[in-house]
Parts: sequence; C-alpha cells; structure tokens
Amino acid sequence: QVRLVESGGGLVHPGGSLRLSCEASGLNLSYYNVDWFRQAPGKEREFVADITWNGGSSDYADFVMGRFTISRDNTKSAVYLQMNNLRPDDTGVYYCHASRPNEQFWGQGTQVTVSW
Repeated sequence: QVRLVESGGGLVHPGGSLRLSCEASGLNLSYYNVDWFRQAPGKEREFVADITWNGGSSDYADFVMGRFTISRDNTKSAVYLQMNNLRPDDTGVYYCHASRPNEQFWGQGTQVTVSW
C-alpha cells in the first residue's frame, strides 16, 4: 500500500521556523517529482513549492520565495520543506504530492498554525 506521510507541522509564532517532512512507504519517492501544497481555512488548495525527482530543479510560489526551501534526500525517500520567517497567513494544512506520468499520490496533510 502506498502512503505519503507529512510531519513537522505545529504551532509557531510569527517569524518562527518549521521543517516539514514528506516520507513515502510502498513506493520509491526518488522516482517522483514532489510538490508541497497548502490549504487555508475557507480557501482553495494552492501550490507552494516543487522539486524534480533528482533535485535538479525547484520552483516556488511568489508568496514563499526567499522564505521557504524545498529539498530532498533520495537515500531516505524523503522530501523536506524548510519554512522560515513564518507569517500568520502561512497558516493551513500542508500537503505533499508525488507524481510522475500517469501516477500521483497525496498525503493526508500536516497542520501549520502561525499565531501569537
């Protein structure tokens, strides 16, 4: 059974940092491009960042540019999202998405709350 599991979310003050992890079981994540998406309460799910299967290229939404960094360790079948200088509007559920042609998987999400 294929599972993507996100972890590392939590409550953090504005300006703080969190590091999210996405780990896979039942598939070799190193063969997949991986994205992070997020969904704030009452809003649509939106793209945050992505990284190619070999880590050779990454892309970011404008609103996280310079604050978030996506990376991966294919020896551990894991992808990470380092989030710095967090703001209250970064609050939401963060989802990991793995894809390759004709195949995609979603994780269940991890809650990130940025608040005093």
